Amino acid sequence: MKNKLDPKVRDLLEVIGIFAIVVAIYYALFAFVLSNDTVSGPSMQPNFETGDRVIAVRHSSLHRGDIVVLNAPDSPGALYIKRVIGVPGDTIRFKNDQLYINGKKTKEPYLDKGKKLYSMGNLYTENFTLQSKNLGKKVPANSYFVMGDHRNVSKDSRIFGYVKRSAIVGKVKLRYWPLNKITWY
Repeated sequence: MKNKLDPKVRDLLEVIGIFAIVVAIYYALFAFVLSNDTVSGPSMQPNFETGDRVIAVRHSSLHRGDIVVLNAPDSPGALYIKRVIGVPGDTIRFKNDQLYINGKKTKEPYLDKGKKLYSMGNLYTENFTLQSKNLGKKVPANSYFVMGDHRNVSKDSRIFGYVKRSAIVGKVKLRYWPLNKITWY
């Protein structure tokens, strides 16, 4: 004769099993596909503020203008959030607050609000070239030139140099906190 479980015990075991599967999927998803991070510091103001929560997708292709989470090259264990300005092979020059990539004038509409708030009549991004920062002529293979949107306070590639692709945790796809600023990127 078969030993049958009490229906209440069987239901409880099913709920526990489903819960364990959901938890395992959640942890696998955030370990290998997504990254859940909190913004800290002023380097991306006013577009991102301290305390904003973001989801980044790991292993995404990267393009100019993408917002990325990266392992801080100058602070082991810390993460930075920055914007990709230059991709492999690019030349970069700033002159009179204007970005030139590969000699072509490039718009940065994401800086408009910050320029109004923080420039106080001065250059928002100082004049420079990759060569003036001792970074050679072009962004090397498998590397990126990143900058914060709050240019006059951001610690970025102008200071620590190029960021290797392997140091980029993921591309920001969603700001989910605060709720009134939910944004898909």
